[in-house]
Amino acid sequence: MKVLKLDHVGIAVKSLDETLKFYTDVLGLDLASVEIVEEQKVKVAFLPIGDTEVELLESTADDGPIAKYIERSGEGVQHLAFLVENIEDAIAEMQEKGMRMIDQMPRYGAGGAKIAFMHPKDSYRVLVELCER
Repeated sequence: MKVLKLDHVGIAVKSLDETLKFYTDVLGLDLASVEIVEEQKVKVAFLPIGDTEVELLESTADDGPIAKYIERSGEGVQHLAFLVENIEDAIAEMQEKGMRMIDQMPRYGAGGAKIAFMHPKDSYRVLVELCER
């Protein structure tokens, strides 16, 4: 598996509207777009920085994964996403190396990416996302 770059940092937030003020007004980042990913019950704001991005994640449902994350851990960094050349090969390689994958097969992610998450118990409590664009 070849990691091409850090694709994005996912940050769980209670309110996109409120949080965006910090990233745009205080840090001066530009908001590229906002997207709702129905199957993941999340609304995502994309803020590019060079060749990576900050991805703000707001739950669209009380039972969504981001809502559950915030309930457990509070707002903050939720995952790191690494861009790979071939996600199916990357999943297979991680499994061969003994890593548990939350996603055995890639699924649809925000921005049209194919994504798969590694179990954080195998990555030192960091939720790692592999993505292919």
